[in-house]
Amino acid sequence: MEIQRQGIIVWFQHRKNIKQIRKFGNLIYVSSKLRYAVLYADQIEIDSIVTDLEKLPFVSKVDLSQKPFMKTDFENALPDKAKIYDYKMGL
Repeated sequence: MEIQRQGIIVWFQHRKNIKQIRKFGNLIYVSSKLRYAVLYADQIEIDSIVTDLEKLPFVSKVDLSQKPFMKTDFENALPDKAKIYDYKMGL
């Protein structure tokens, strides 16, 4: 059984608090200039993690990634018949 994961973007005030943010999931990226961190956590625990993060005094805002809810299965478009004939003209 595959565990569904979701990204959490945490906007913080000071870089020294990253150690506390790391406890809530897998820390993937930290931007010191824009002051945000990207975490990954299980989708089952997302609600409790977001509420716990919002309670921290140094956290400005918490955003969730929408990637698990977006359609990522793309259908192959049929090639245009006019283009197929254009490529064969030089042979």
